[in-house]
Amino acid sequence: MVAAHVRPGMHVHAAATLSRPNALIYALARQFAGTRSLTVSTTAVHSSAHALALSGAVRKMIACFLGDTYPSPRPNRLYKELAQGRPFELETWSLLSYTQRLIAGAQGLPWAVTGSLSGTDLADGKEGLLAPLPVQPEDPDAQRPGSLVRAMNPDLTLVHGAVADRRGNVVLLAPVGEGAWAAYAAKGGVLASVERIVPDEVIDACPDRVLIPGQRVVGLCEARLGAHPQSLRADGVAGLPGYRDDYAFIEEINERCATPEGAEDWYREWVSGVGSHEGYLRHLDDREWPSAPWPGGSAALDLPSPRVEPAGGTNDPTAADPDAAGDQQRMIVLGARAIVDRVESGGYDTLLAGIGSSHIAAWLAARLLAERGTEVQVCAELGFYGTKPDSGDVFLFSQLHGGASQGLSGIVEVLGGMVAGNSRRCLGVLAAGEIDQQGAINSSLLSNGRWLTGSGGANDIASSVDCLVVCEARPRRLVEKVAYVTSPGDRVHDVVCQFGRFRRESGAEDFRLTTWLPPVGDDAPGTPAEAVAALTAWQAEASRTDDEVPVTAHELALLRELDPDGHFR
Repeated sequence: MVAAHVRPGMHVHAAATLSRPNALIYALARQFAGTRSLTVSTTAVHSSAHALALSGAVRKMIACFLGDTYPSPRPNRLYKELAQGRPFELETWSLLSYTQRLIAGAQGLPWAVTGSLSGTDLADGKEGLLAPLPVQPEDPDAQRPGSLVRAMNPDLTLVHGAVADRRGNVVLLAPVGEGAWAAYAAKGGVLASVERIVPDEVIDACPDRVLIPGQRVVGLCEARLGAHPQSLRADGVAGLPGYRDDYAFIEEINERCATPEGAEDWYREWVSGVGSHEGYLRHLDDREWPSAPWPGGSAALDLPSPRVEPAGGTNDPTAADPDAAGDQQRMIVLGARAIVDRVESGGYDTLLAGIGSSHIAAWLAARLLAERGTEVQVCAELGFYGTKPDSGDVFLFSQLHGGASQGLSGIVEVLGGMVAGNSRRCLGVLAAGEIDQQGAINSSLLSNGRWLTGSGGANDIASSVDCLVVCEARPRRLVEKVAYVTSPGDRVHDVVCQFGRFRRESGAEDFRLTTWLPPVGDDAPGTPAEAVAALTAWQAEASRTDDEVPVTAHELALLRELDPDGHFR
């Protein structure tokens, strides 16, 4: 199907529902390997999408994130030289502005309006794609300037759905990211893979599940496990079982891509060497994964949620030893406490959790707030609302968390409606590669030219709402001035690290250390001022601090229920 429809020089978009079109991405890599002829857009390049970098098929990538996402976001060696145009030219955006471009394209408009990007380095180099609004709103309550962003219209959009009929009607189940808008924005239509092609009457019985109408679909094929190693939510449509993320497979990709030889071997084993999707499935069935997302290989897909019951219960003081808490766990607990304080004093009712230690802190804060009789809705950028995380699964975008959410939608509903449109009631909880004394956040590019990961939705969050940042204190993390401004800092009010909380009430103020939890270790700094001097590059006032209560057994037990394998220690 890819060979029949995709031509050199085309712009191909890979839709970022949770069920990414990985079988089609592999096919794209095989068909165009070595040509460096395609423009590809996708919100995030990670796990199986690394095949695009390894294949040499792509001339230009348009994306918001490039790196690894599980168990937490981190750079991938494949992209360390992106600033030099290797392995491809990069055009990078924030997640909401990127989606707004697709919405404009889908509606036949030349431009969209965004409240993101202003005052950051993400806006640089986008002549012809980004412009100031001719007239700024006179509303005195308008808190940020708007910009125009050029519509994006790929030639073709790749989608993986649950099922479709032979008329081409494709069922996508939320959270759908930007998938439906990307389908409508494609000038030439949609190439869709699905788990199963079903009789027309099956689709006629669930018209509300059809997000891509057959009129938009120019190519359709069956591809069982077509999203693997990502997950697929089926919700019983047409009797189809879903499947979970294959974390063992994803971690193996990350590990093997750590060296050029390992990356080439992985690509040869799983992409070029298998020759086709059927070859991929046969090879997958031959492997014995230590924690497969389905029993008995790829023939059986459905599993119950693996909930973890902490020994002794979370209220048992023997369930966790707080003296054994690592720096990251201490930071997460202090971050959760700071979130609780902000919610109770500021009246926020929504937390937008960024990926990494920040989302674990938000999850923990929501549990602590619930114990105090306050409910907050935890949201995630791809379309999760009111998430109750499944214990033991630390991935922010797991389908297991989706099944326990109050609502599932897409990027524009969450980053647009629940964040930008709810700015007085939403608190952003973010991580940072670097953060400076002005609150500016860098998750894109270091001063030595090395690529980090990119914005994702962080720029959209920091551009819209008050923010709290969870970031381990190191001189190369809490820097005097960031090398690249990915996200603006004027609405960052708190920065929480492993030894305390830096705070300010407005962007015009300086941060000062307001709370103190002595670091552990024989050579650990003994005073707040010594910690700021040794563990940061900041000149922050630290003479008036309140002592933090040591991490409690209860807090640590709740955290270990969320993260029993200690990914965030």
